[in-house]
Amino acid sequence: MTSPTTGDRDKVVSKLPAGLQKDLKIRTAQHGIDIQHAVEAGITAWRGLGSNLTPIDTSGARSFSTFLPPGQWEDFRNDCAARGVSIVQGLSQSVQVWLEKNPAPAVVRPKHPRRIIVCNQKGGVGKTAIASGVGEALAEDPDQLHPVRISKHFAAALSSNETEEEAGDSPLDYEDLPGLGLNVLLVDFDPQAHMTKQLGHEPLPIEGDSLTKHMAGEPKGELQDLIVPIAGDRFGGRLHLLPACTDAFLLDVKLSGVRAREAALERALMSVEPYYDAIVVDCPPSLGLSMDAAAYFGRRRTDEEPGNSGVLVVVQAEDSSADAYGLLTSQIEDLRSDMHLDLDYLGIVVNHYDARRGYIATSSLEAWMDIKDPRVVGVIGDLKEQKEAVRVKEPLLVYAPRCNQAVGMRALAREIS
Repeated sequence: MTSPTTGDRDKVVSKLPAGLQKDLKIRTAQHGIDIQHAVEAGITAWRGLGSNLTPIDTSGARSFSTFLPPGQWEDFRNDCAARGVSIVQGLSQSVQVWLEKNPAPAVVRPKHPRRIIVCNQKGGVGKTAIASGVGEALAEDPDQLHPVRISKHFAAALSSNETEEEAGDSPLDYEDLPGLGLNVLLVDFDPQAHMTKQLGHEPLPIEGDSLTKHMAGEPKGELQDLIVPIAGDRFGGRLHLLPACTDAFLLDVKLSGVRAREAALERALMSVEPYYDAIVVDCPPSLGLSMDAAAYFGRRRTDEEPGNSGVLVVVQAEDSSADAYGLLTSQIEDLRSDMHLDLDYLGIVVNHYDARRGYIATSSLEAWMDIKDPRVVGVIGDLKEQKEAVRVKEPLLVYAPRCNQAVGMRALAREIS
């Protein structure tokens, strides 16, 4: 049937198998085009075929509507009658033709592996949650759609703390987008091993091999052998973890005797870099030599585009975070000048934000927003889902993929990409 005209196109209503509807929605999102234009192109291609296609199973077809140019639907109905196929069969074949002519695009791989250094010398701001969440968002399945808060609603999000159910009832704030599909390595660089434990793994034994030993020039094996996969169908084997070891408490002491110690982390990770599109480093709450090594690893390399790699600073909407931020940026500026580094800020993330805490939280957020270089690139709410994911030792995007925090992590990953 045809409904009244909307603009220069007619609304048409028919049926389409649920699987084809899902594939059409995902593929059009991957190519960045509207469903109506894909259906229009599919019908045009189908009508131009010289013979009928193999019938498609249309049992269980569901209601489907779209908008087509005036007259196309009537011409299509006449062609279906002439070919002896039902409208639903003809439409299904048309959609299948378009899908075959427009395969899923390949994931765009960065020329240089992205190195995201998540840091703040103040503990308790949630660096681990941000590092893990960004890594998870970068690795999500590119052949599935995931809810992302769209940028034009970013400001509105700053003043609210929605529950998961409320997030699901706010479609205007969200857009379903394909996952980014990158190969990601999470590096737990903190001797407290929070990331390792939260993702369901055990810290490396102190008597065995570790990242610290590789940085100190005392490896006991290949670094690749220490890396473990993070489970979850949505990651498809693309997300990995280099677990922490408590010997990292001694890292600064060990680095003091290492030549070119600022490059120690880079030297240690050099052997595994080629396997990853992004390496996310969860730094310890420290301003010592380990932070120097992490910052050096995140510097811009020759021929690397600005903003591909760099420092992501995690803060909270309260005064002590501002003090810690000043100390961290002073250290980064010293590194920049002393070693002549091109070290980019990827931005500031305000974590654990809750507007219900009143003036202290809201005024502090305004102060962070007033900083233009680096700018605020994400605000993550202080909600229960992250704490629950930690308790059950699952990635947030596996435990609660549609919660407000998960949606915010995806937006953050895209904001710094």
